[in-house]
Amino acid sequence: MRIITGLQPSGKLHVGNYFGAMEPAVRMQESGVSFYFLADYHAMSTVHDANTLRENCSNLATDFLAVGLDPEKCVFFRQSAVPEVNELAWILSTVCPMGLLERCHSYKDKIAKGFSPSNALFTYPVLMAADILMYDSDLVPVGKDQKQHLEVTRDLAGKMNEQFGEGTCKLPDALIAESTAIVPGLDGQKMSKSYNNTLPIFGEEKAVRKLIMRIPTDSTPVEDPKPTEGSVILQLYKLFASAQGYEDMVRGFQNGGCGYGDFKKRLFDAYWEYFRPARERRAELEANQDYVRRTLEEGARKARETASVVLDRVRRAVGLA
Repeated sequence: MRIITGLQPSGKLHVGNYFGAMEPAVRMQESGVSFYFLADYHAMSTVHDANTLRENCSNLATDFLAVGLDPEKCVFFRQSAVPEVNELAWILSTVCPMGLLERCHSYKDKIAKGFSPSNALFTYPVLMAADILMYDSDLVPVGKDQKQHLEVTRDLAGKMNEQFGEGTCKLPDALIAESTAIVPGLDGQKMSKSYNNTLPIFGEEKAVRKLIMRIPTDSTPVEDPKPTEGSVILQLYKLFASAQGYEDMVRGFQNGGCGYGDFKKRLFDAYWEYFRPARERRAELEANQDYVRRTLEEGARKARETASVVLDRVRRAVGLA
């Protein structure tokens, strides 16, 4: 079984990135042949400064390794180090209907948030399809917000097979962890850099504590029971605490006698302890960036071996070879 996951190096990683993609990736790296990449081509649709892109890629690679990605158990690389993916994206674009892309909500969402309506943003799903089909992927761990793009990938693979012969492209399946498919941000919306509501994975202790203490709450008195439905504090705490710890906090909400400030402190403590091993590992990696670079280079070599086999098959099918 082949598994593929990509993360955009478009800024500091947050808890939503971790539970939506990184934690499942780490958990699944022993389940088959796993391909994990830094989606730097995709990041170029919104990041237009060269130094920023380089720094983001370095940080993301360090972060991914810090949270448990093992290059001995997976193929870890930069997307741009496998140029074959752009040729496959072009080939896929020749069978991609405009209407398919016009229906994608991510493009509309980005434009609504003020991003420039570039061709890269519009054709993002085609390049994402190439990322997936390039490695004959079986499973693609995605959040609910990316499910539509996976459906586009399956549509394009189907069109390629209809046009050029069965087996030209392999149809992948989405893997969505329902319990953490959408991680709430500090304001209750989906956690996203676009909403400026994120909780960083590797933030400074004082700064993160402040963020958590600023989570909006209602004016329920300390002695009264607190509503549990839709509580951002409870939703986030559930990610970091044990099952028993979560149940204890729910009872604390229901019983009253404890203020939101105390619950927020418990949330911070659970968050800080949860990421302690990753913070320690990241400090080691930060002091050994040569190791990080060598890891990505070796991963790219392995990725291109697989990509060349798939691209040769597709080129023969479409008449380019």
